[in-house]
Amino acid sequence: HTRMVLGFHLSLEPPSLLAVALCLTHAVMDKSHWLVARGIGTEWPARGIPKMIHVDNGAEFHAYAFKIACSEYQIDLQHRPPGTPRYGGHIERLIGTMMGAVHLLPGSHFSNIFERGDLDAEAEAVMTLRELEVWLSLEITGSYHVRAHRALDTTPIAVWAAGLDKAAQRMPADPRRFLVDFLPSEQRVLQRDGLHLFHIRYWSDELRWLMGRESRKYMLKYDPRDLSRIFVLTEDGIIEARPADLTRPAITLWEHRAARRALREAGRRAVDEELIFSTILAQRDLVDSAERQTKVMRRHQARRSHLAQDPMIDVTPASEAPETLPAPEKNGNALLDHPGFAVEEWYDD
Repeated sequence: HTRMVLGFHLSLEPPSLLAVALCLTHAVMDKSHWLVARGIGTEWPARGIPKMIHVDNGAEFHAYAFKIACSEYQIDLQHRPPGTPRYGGHIERLIGTMMGAVHLLPGSHFSNIFERGDLDAEAEAVMTLRELEVWLSLEITGSYHVRAHRALDTTPIAVWAAGLDKAAQRMPADPRRFLVDFLPSEQRVLQRDGLHLFHIRYWSDELRWLMGRESRKYMLKYDPRDLSRIFVLTEDGIIEARPADLTRPAITLWEHRAARRALREAGRRAVDEELIFSTILAQRDLVDSAERQTKVMRRHQARRSHLAQDPMIDVTPASEAPETLPAPEKNGNALLDHPGFAVEEWYDD
């Protein structure tokens, strides 16, 4: 009806439930703070929980976690009938419009080898993934939304503003909880020493209150981009658990799988947490110290570049973000290098 782009997610990874969660969260959230954080001065008023979502038959759209989350937020999930690509005409035309602009950028691979010719795309490329995200945002909000659409005889943003009923917009009470609900999940039994996921032992002091209850499985939500925390769903809300060993660095699920694969190839069938992390750190050192930055190595670095920033999607203004402790000096000792924790001082009169 409006031809507005509600949101997007850009990454190097193939389609997955995480990509769906991040894209849908971006579509639903108020994007004003997101735009400011990227230095973008255009408007992007599209937001709100949709009443219905049309999807194709990709595996990520048939995931149990996705169906349950849509049901919880009263989103009607409509799958495209198999073998009927015409049902996706609107989005396919939009993708064609966007890719037409992308192919004008230095380093574009184009759609096929004939269009590419003798162009050395890697040598011509000039943008980082973050810069491409900003460029795409500007192309959407500063060009596509404000350009007259031939099917509308006006601009998409004008149609959106004319038909917008702010009273009817449904916004999630907690944007962070909304994202967590759409993240991939696993079920685990709470053991005496905590929860075990991906060969990592997680713990939170809040889990003590669940110890006395009957043994049962809990739903664990995780962000594959950052395994330094998981989210435990309970009747009383979400408990955020961290690795019990606080010296463990933040890693991605992709790194975890690569380490498992390397260990299997080396003949190591039984693995534990210590072996997984030592292998990942060794692989990182190999990539970081390589004199020749190959395409594969650059992709390795890009996959974990976000770990130095806030790992979750930024749904709150920067002014409300928690203060971070200054980076400690690296002394080679994991315990001494840990930044420590904020402490409240109480005095008795």
